[in-house]
Formats: sequence, structure tokens, C-alpha cells
Amino acid sequence: MEIKAIQAPLKAKYREDPASARITLVARADGKDTPLACSVDLGRAIYEAEAHTGVGGTGTAACSGDLLLGALAACAQITCQLVGAAMGIKIQSVGVIVEGILDLRGTLGVARDVPVGFESIRLGFDVKAPEATREQLDALKRKTEEYCVVYQTLMKPPVVDLVWKEPA
Repeated sequence: MEIKAIQAPLKAKYREDPASARITLVARADGKDTPLACSVDLGRAIYEAEAHTGVGGTGTAACSGDLLLGALAACAQITCQLVGAAMGIKIQSVGVIVEGILDLRGTLGVARDVPVGFESIRLGFDVKAPEATREQLDALKRKTEEYCVVYQTLMKPPVVDLVWKEPA
């Protein structure tokens, strides 16, 4: 697959009309018959989600932390593959593992001094590209970090506007 050929017309369009490069992704969550679960509609797929077992969930669906880490893993893996292909590196495989550590006492309000959310996230890559030089692999790492949307969003968080609809 020739990534440069696929992306060339897109890049040309975005250079000519920068406004066409701005997109809006939307995720919608709707509740279930339990406060422990919801459906997440991404427009192209619907995912079932529920609270983690550590806060009362059943363990039959991904929790929101799983979805966040999964988004990072998917973005990092695809970005690495795309960058490698664009650089002409012959990659046999890219494996990504993301691990997040959090203390559920914060989430449950058990300990006020414990923050809610992940304390740390580890993003690991296993790239098999036996013909690549050290310089190519270093550039692949650097560019993967630079162009991974989810990684960059976590490293430089955007402003998040929280909007509550007033009851009618």
C-alpha cells in the first residue's frame, strides 16, 4: 500500500483549503437500565461500556479507562505504521501495549488526597523492522510521538468545555 499516494491528494486539498482539514469527531453515550453501564456511539460503531469491577461493574464490558488506553494504543500503533510506510521502512510488525495506573480510592471518594484519574500511563512499542537503520528507527519513534493524535492530546490537553443542559 502506497501511503504517500493515498495521502497526497488529501494534503494538497488541506494546503489549498485549510478549513477543509478541520473535522469534528463526536461520541455519544446513552444510559442503560443500570447506573453502572452505557452505550457509546461513535457514529460508525457502538461500544458497550460499564464501570470497572473495582467500582462495582460486572467486568463484562470495557470501562472508560480501558477505552482511553485502547484509543491511545490504536492511535499509536496506526500512527507508527503510517509513518513507517511513508518513510519507506519495511516493518514486519508493530505491537503496542498501554498500561495505566490509577488508585480507585480517588474515584470512589474514599481518600480525598488521592486524585481521580490515571497517575501514570506507560506506552510501549515493539517494532520489528530488521532492515531499518538506527537512524530510521530513531526518526520513526520521533515522528510517531509527534503525529500520534491521542498521545499529543494527553501530553498537551485541550480545553474541555463542560456543558450541562438546563432542565426544561
